[in-house]
Amino acid sequence: MLKKSLFARLNNWIIFTLMTIVVLTTVVASTILINFLRREEVRRVDILVSALRFQQETENPNLEIQALLLQIYSSNTTIPLIILDKSGQIIEHKNIPQDIENNSAEIIALAKKMAKSYPPIEINILKGNKQFVYYDNSRLLNNLQYSPYILGLFILSYFGFTFWFFRTIKKTDEGYLWAGLAKETAHQIGTPLSSMIGWMEIMKLDTPDSEGVHEIEKDIERLRTISERFSKIGSVPELNDRDFNATIQENYDYLKTRISKKINFGLHLPNHTVSVPHNKILMSWVIENLVKNAVDAMKGEGSISMTVIERNKSIVVQVQDTGSGMTKQQAANAFKPGYSTKKRGWGLGLSLAKRVIQEYHNGDIKISQTEIGKGTTFRITIRKV
Repeated sequence: MLKKSLFARLNNWIIFTLMTIVVLTTVVASTILINFLRREEVRRVDILVSALRFQQETENPNLEIQALLLQIYSSNTTIPLIILDKSGQIIEHKNIPQDIENNSAEIIALAKKMAKSYPPIEINILKGNKQFVYYDNSRLLNNLQYSPYILGLFILSYFGFTFWFFRTIKKTDEGYLWAGLAKETAHQIGTPLSSMIGWMEIMKLDTPDSEGVHEIEKDIERLRTISERFSKIGSVPELNDRDFNATIQENYDYLKTRISKKINFGLHLPNHTVSVPHNKILMSWVIENLVKNAVDAMKGEGSISMTVIERNKSIVVQVQDTGSGMTKQQAANAFKPGYSTKKRGWGLGLSLAKRVIQEYHNGDIKISQTEIGKGTTFRITIRKV
């Protein structure tokens, strides 16, 4: 089992590492591509401006040079370009939005906007005249500039998914572990329990009215209930029981006879019947866990109050004790599997109680109040319908 778990974790980390490498490689490659395209576009503009400058400075270029200059100018099919004279009049434009091609004012406004991205290139021509070449990124490059933000969102989503992925795996593994442990416990209890039931029947034949026999019979029945509880963990239980008050009252009556006489144990129920779909066996287990934790926290002396309250469409069960209380860290970890403040505790009780309430009854269980030296209050909330 340990070897299998080790390989499973190793595989998870290999997958995480490979995906991280893919994400980082994509980010780096995209950044390099964008910078390369930007440099290429600036270089193409420089070549174009050089061609224009040569054309202006040469009085009688031959036909081959004119064809070459025309080819250089025509090759620009993506980079927006606007050429203005020194008085701001339009000489030429190319690759600008079609909806402003016939609007001089908007073309000039666009040129000024381009100047904020790249300074215009000055061309000195004959007789002291000047021309200014305004340009901007191509539409492709502008669209690619949003890619880092998209990649950033992708990375955040990736890490969010990774966190969810590992957490789900961990919870699933823990669920299978506790379910398997519970079923194995039920199986182990079943064998000696069957033998005890047989011996109990023999004892009843010899001394049918013995008080000791009746008490042992009650405890055997309790062991049978405990075994059934464990066997239900890991499977979907049926919520066939409705009388919630009866379930709580039955647990109270049993637990009151089993805890220390130095503990003042009180129960407060609504005066009318409360109908809540629940599984009596599993709900009894939750209540018993909370009460036993309270008894341990009080070290056998103090007060426990169990209260059932109706709130609109929900039922609330509060178990309050006057025990040692918890620190913030202890309260935050109380429901985690394997966590226990007791030296001999396995840390399964509250974890399984949370599973019973949340997964099987679609409710909630939490520590609503705790204070060192003053006690703790557990609260269970379950919908009535």
